[in-house]
Amino acid sequence: MSKRLDILKASLAKKEARFDERLQHHFDTVAQANGQPLNDKRNGRATLNKWDKQNDALRALQDSIQRTKDAIDREETKIALVSLVELPAYLQQAIDDGLITQWRKHPRFFFVVGVSGGRIVLNEDTGTIGHRYLNKVSKAEYPAFRDVFNKLNRQCRELNQVA
Repeated sequence: MSKRLDILKASLAKKEARFDERLQHHFDTVAQANGQPLNDKRNGRATLNKWDKQNDALRALQDSIQRTKDAIDREETKIALVSLVELPAYLQQAIDDGLITQWRKHPRFFFVVGVSGGRIVLNEDTGTIGHRYLNKVSKAEYPAFRDVFNKLNRQCRELNQVA
């Protein structure tokens, strides 16, 4: 499960708990009227206004819950799309080891963990890997990127020579 999906599910649980709490508070507030007609009380209009505000808050929370559910569905769809892409064993192993992360928007692109800017690209036609935006990698991060890329490139070449 991705970190974003975990956050969304936790957010949904909090929002649903808050919705239940506010709904119970609204029922308690309505029960305070004690069945009396509101027009014979001095604060009848104020009570109705309070109920309207509570209803508006409940509606807004319900909309927020629906948006979160939609976001969870989108996230699960993205994860499913990424899992459909077949990766060579050495790239999958690098992802599992935490050396690189796969870009969900473009599943053939990979980022080296701890390096900003540079990307490793899997060429679908030839089965080889390359890099992009190497000029965006800072001098301090370059050795980490170079080591990971060279390791993966060596494994890619060994795999292509055997085949």
